[in-house]
Amino acid sequence: MPPRVYIDGHAGTTGLRIREWMAARTDVELLTLPDAQRKNPDARREFVRRADIGILCLPDEAAREVATWVTDTPTRVIDASTAHRVADGWVFGLPELTPAQRAAIRTAKLVANPGCYSSAFLL
Repeated sequence: MPPRVYIDGHAGTTGLRIREWMAARTDVELLTLPDAQRKNPDARREFVRRADIGILCLPDEAAREVATWVTDTPTRVIDASTAHRVADGWVFGLPELTPAQRAAIRTAKLVANPGCYSSAFLL
């Protein structure tokens, strides 16, 4: 069975782009809430907890909240917001950062997307 991916915030700019990139893939199963449910916290919680990977394309406060929903699950999270970029327990998602970073990202439960400014500055 392919990994299940849920994009929380799939209707925003970042989420739309990620969804577009993943739509044609056959090696993942995209979990998508109906439009009428996409802002329902209970439905979102259920979907992110069911996913193997949750991608958070949310404002910072919402991303912090959703991250708490998966602490007791095997769901891995990639946060595209700025909420967790320097947070304890989160791996900074820039593989070029250190020689061991790629392996750390590969095995991390919580990955913070570095964003364009920090990527450009660090690289």
